[in-house]
Amino acid sequence: MKHLEGRVAFVTGAGSGIGFGIASALAQAGVKVMLCDIEGDTLESAVAQLSATNADVAGVQADVSIKEELQNAAQATLDRFGKVHIVVNNAGVGGGGSYGSWKDSVWRWTLDVNVMAVVWGVEIFGPLLERHGEGGHIVSTASIAGLLSASGAPYNVSKYGVVALSEGLRAELAPRNIGVSVLCPGLIRTAIMDSTRNMQARYGDEKLDLTLSGDPDQQAFMQDFRARIEAGIDPLYVGELVREGIEENWDYIFTDTEFEPLIEMRFDAIKAAFGRIRDRKPKH
Repeated sequence: MKHLEGRVAFVTGAGSGIGFGIASALAQAGVKVMLCDIEGDTLESAVAQLSATNADVAGVQADVSIKEELQNAAQATLDRFGKVHIVVNNAGVGGGGSYGSWKDSVWRWTLDVNVMAVVWGVEIFGPLLERHGEGGHIVSTASIAGLLSASGAPYNVSKYGVVALSEGLRAELAPRNIGVSVLCPGLIRTAIMDSTRNMQARYGDEKLDLTLSGDPDQQAFMQDFRARIEAGIDPLYVGELVREGIEENWDYIFTDTEFEPLIEMRFDAIKAAFGRIRDRKPKH
């Protein structure tokens, strides 16, 4: 999608962090943007900030883990702008917990927000992108953890799912003139470490303790990781990369090369496993 000016975009998790960075970059390129977020005050502030630049933007509050609310947000976008060309499934949460500390509530919450909301985003908005015949683009936010899993945490599992979904959709939707990109950011300066603040009451009181106060080693690790996030890449820069990725129809959108060697090690291990089968001699 080479020419973005005058197009319409819908961005989830747009009140702050990467979502706001994407909304800002698109708005600066002349795109009309509907910002969607679960936090009303944050959303209102984001819309006001972009409106002050004379950008054509609006906001709709929605919990994307509830399909009906996402459908209502899609209708609000059509009511405000008439059509939509770009969908950014960005809203996400940082549900964690390694083996031995899993909680059903965290699994359900993480998969609902990080996976099912992306599935519904495609299901609901895909036909709207096809309807006008002007082409479209879908960006879904995974993570570098969608290509490199350091544990069996719900977050990593969910992000692998977003990568798989995006890779398959890219081939499926290309003949329909819809591009698909998956965003795999590294360490970005966001509030993801505090995402349990938005864990809905319907998931119960069994929330993940990100402080891990009972395990000094894990607590030290989480404190270090939080510090790295707070010193991470500017989300506005990530937004510029996503804008370029949409214009150039990138398949994968990375934010940096920090984890490239580790991903190469994973690919090397996969190739070696194929080699074992290729070179294996049958046992008698």
